[in-house]
Amino acid sequence: RLEEQARALSTARRATAPLLEAAVTQQLTDLGMAQAAFSISINTSGDLESLGDAGADSVEFLLASNPGVPARPLARVASGGELSRTLLALKCAVAGLEGTETLVFDEIDAGIGGITALAVGEKLRSLAAACQVVVITHLPQVAAFADRHYLIEKTTGTSQASTRLVLLDEAAVIGEICRMLGARADDPAARAHAAALRAAAKGDAGQ
Repeated sequence: RLEEQARALSTARRATAPLLEAAVTQQLTDLGMAQAAFSISINTSGDLESLGDAGADSVEFLLASNPGVPARPLARVASGGELSRTLLALKCAVAGLEGTETLVFDEIDAGIGGITALAVGEKLRSLAAACQVVVITHLPQVAAFADRHYLIEKTTGTSQASTRLVLLDEAAVIGEICRMLGARADDPAARAHAAALRAAAKGDAGQ
């Protein structure tokens, strides 16, 4: 009976893998990795002793980041930025399939910038339509898309350090985005840039 269940699980995985490969590859295209191809390697053991709660399969995610480059294990070949975007692409591809989730991305935008950061911000906002998304970021292009902004502050008192979370109003959000841009919160040019980022993000959302 165990072998029958394992075979059924393997069959289901092999039928589903191409769908996930296509979905993640499309998400990667949207995230600025148009030349990348995501694939899944499934190796099935016929040894009854190797069966476990995951069945008889060994599953590995592979990435070919450029044409002509063979697909290799994701953990070994991807740069920090590629790994971050592939994780985001995976989560976007399966959004809503596992019920209501809370996803926490700690600097998912590591190793990226510019127009790619905008694409990541848009994807995060899109993902937030299916689940709750908490993002820790230092990029203004990403922060501009958030519905709510919290500032994490660490203070040192006489006895010990403490960290607090502060919900920001829109005026304070503009000031923080200015600082992310490397300018003072009262810099007129920086404030105009920050306001433009926020307006573009809200406009894309149809607000």
